[in-house]
Amino acid sequence: MSQKNETTVLAVSLLTTLAIMGGGGWWFSKHLGTGNSVNPNPPEKKNLTLPERISFGEKTLITGDTTPEKQAGINAIANRNYNQAIINLESSLRGAPNDPEALIYLNNARIGSAKSYTIVVSAPLHTNKDPALELLRGVAQAQNEINAGDKIQGVFLKVGIASDDDKPEVAKEVATSLVNNPQVLGVVGHFGSDTSIAAGTVYNSGQLVAISPTSTSVQISNSSPYIFRTVPSDFIAARALANYMINTLQKRKAVVFFNSKSNYSQSLKAEFVTSVGLQGGDVSDEFDLSDVNFNAAQSLQQANQQGAEVVMLAANTATLDPALKVIEINQGRLTLLGGDSLYSNKILAEGQAQTVGMVVAAPWHIAGNPQAIFPSQSRNLWKGDVSWRTAMSYDATVALSAALKRNPTRAGVQQALSAPDFTANGASGVVRFLRSGDRNTSVQLVKIVPASPSRSGTGFDFEPVR
Repeated sequence: MSQKNETTVLAVSLLTTLAIMGGGGWWFSKHLGTGNSVNPNPPEKKNLTLPERISFGEKTLITGDTTPEKQAGINAIANRNYNQAIINLESSLRGAPNDPEALIYLNNARIGSAKSYTIVVSAPLHTNKDPALELLRGVAQAQNEINAGDKIQGVFLKVGIASDDDKPEVAKEVATSLVNNPQVLGVVGHFGSDTSIAAGTVYNSGQLVAISPTSTSVQISNSSPYIFRTVPSDFIAARALANYMINTLQKRKAVVFFNSKSNYSQSLKAEFVTSVGLQGGDVSDEFDLSDVNFNAAQSLQQANQQGAEVVMLAANTATLDPALKVIEINQGRLTLLGGDSLYSNKILAEGQAQTVGMVVAAPWHIAGNPQAIFPSQSRNLWKGDVSWRTAMSYDATVALSAALKRNPTRAGVQQALSAPDFTANGASGVVRFLRSGDRNTSVQLVKIVPASPSRSGTGFDFEPVR
C-alpha cells in the first residue's frame, strides 16, 4: 500500500471513530475496551502524590466528568456531612447513572460512621480511564447489592479507590500505603500483569490479599498465597485459541505478533506456541510489535512466504496500534486470532470490516449465558451493557465479601479464599480458587461480526462463538 493510501485510510478511520464516539452512547466509549485496553483519554501531565491517589469519597480521582452535584457530595463527605452527601450524590446519579465513582461514594456516605469492613480497588484512572471505569463498575455494583441486602453479617462494605497509572513502581507505592492501613482488609487489583506482579511482592510481605480481575500472566500463578485472580490465566486462553485453530478451523500453521516488553503479551505468546505445538501444529515465526524497526507489511509478507494460515495477535494495550496495522494490511487473507486486549472498542471502530471473523479469547461475554441474572441487573443499574472487566471485578468483590463473612481479618480472608470449600456466586458463575490462586474456570471465545444495529455503535460487535 502506498504512503498516500495509508494516510487516506488512517484519516478516514480517525474521522469515523470521532463521529461514532460523538454520536454513540456511553457504552461504546466505556465498555468494550485488559489485564490488558487502550485508552483514548490522555494521561494527566502532573505527578500525583500518594494521598492524591487514594480516596474514600473526599475527592474525585476522575478528571473531567464531575457534575456540580457530585462535587457538592464529595465536599460534603470531606466535611463528614453524610446526609447532605447522600442527597447530592443521588441527584448526580440520576443525571449520570453510569458513574461508578459516584455510586461508591454514595454507598460510603450511607455508611457514615457506622461499622464497616474496608476494601480498596486499584485501577489506572489517570492513564487508562475507560477500562479503569469498567473495573469500578463491577466493584460498585457488588458493594451496592451487598449493602442493600444482608451486608456482611450485618456489617457494611466500605470501598476505597486508588489510581496506580498501571505502572509497577506507582502500584508498589499504593500497595505499601494499603498494607500500612490496618482498616484495609482486601484489594481488588491491579490492572496489568506487570503491575500486579510488582504490587504482589508488597502484598505478600504485608500479608494483605489482592484479587486481580484482569491480570492474566502465568507468572502470577503460585506467586504468593495472598495473590488471587478472577480472570482465567493465559494458559487457559491460549489453549482455547489453539484448540479452535487446530480442531475447528482445521488450520495448523500460525505466526504470532506480540510485545516483548509486556509480561502479559510474552505469557500469552509462549502459552499459545506451546499449545499449538502439543496439538501437532506449528508457529513458524514471531514478530515483536514493540520493535522500533517493526514493519507490518514485511512481517505479513514473510508469514505468507512461510505458508502461515493464521495470525495470532498477542498484543497488549501499548501495541494495539501496530496490531491494527497488521489487521489493515492483512485484508482478511489470513485468519485472525487474538488475546483479551483485542476485545476493545478501538479494534471495532478502527479495524471495521477488516476485523470481521477474528476470534478473541475473553473471560466473559454478556450474552454468553442466557440464564444468568447479572446481565439484566447490570443493564438496569448502568443503563447499558458491561464488559468482561466489569464482570471480573464484580466477582473479585463478592469473593472478598464472602471471605469476610467467614473471618473479617486479613489472615481470615486469605484462609477463607484458600479453603477447598470456598465458593461465591459471581457474575460469571461460581467463584472458587485453585491452590495456585488461579480461578477454576474457562474462557469465552467471541467473534467479530457485522451488526445493524450494533450494541457498540460501530456497525460491528463481539458475539459468542457457540
